[in-house]
Formats: sequence, C-alpha cells, structure tokens
Amino acid sequence: MPHTVEWKVRLYLFEDEGTTKARVVRDTGTTALTGHGLAHRNPADMDVPEIADEPAAGRAMHDLAQQLVNPAEHDIAGMGATGSSTRRAAGWPM
Repeated sequence: MPHTVEWKVRLYLFEDEGTTKARVVRDTGTTALTGHGLAHRNPADMDVPEIADEPAAGRAMHDLAQQLVNPAEHDIAGMGATGSSTRRAAGWPM
C-alpha cells in the first residue's frame, strides 16, 4: 500500500555569551516533537558563533531522532518482530 507524507522541520539557533542553543521542531499538525542541543565555546577561543551552529544543530536533530526512533522500536517489538532494528546504518531503498 503506497504511503507518502511530508514532514516539515524547523531549526532555530540562538547564541548568547558563548553558548549556542538549537531547537528543532517537527510538527505534523496533529503532533509536535522538539529536540534540543547545545554547544559551548571555550572562553579562550575566538567568538565565531557560526562555528557552534553545526554541533548545536546536530545535537538537536539527534535528540529529535531519538524521540522518533525509541517509540518506533517499542512499537515494532510490540508487534512481535524480532531481529529488526531501526538503528541500522542502512535505510530503506528509495
């Protein structure tokens, strides 16, 4: 059965005194999940906020990913599936 959906994800970055905060929101209209991430600048380093954007954003996306994967794995196990994991590096063929 074909199934197609589109999820929109918004990423917000905030920098304040050497700390970059990231928030990523996946909102389907009926449910919303929010991931959070931080990156801290060493006080001895130059103040270049853009450098911290990537690790903060990556950590927020990782947090969101875990919020999606963990319940999915629980649901899969609840259906009696064995030997399958959503944590594999390879994905479904496109």
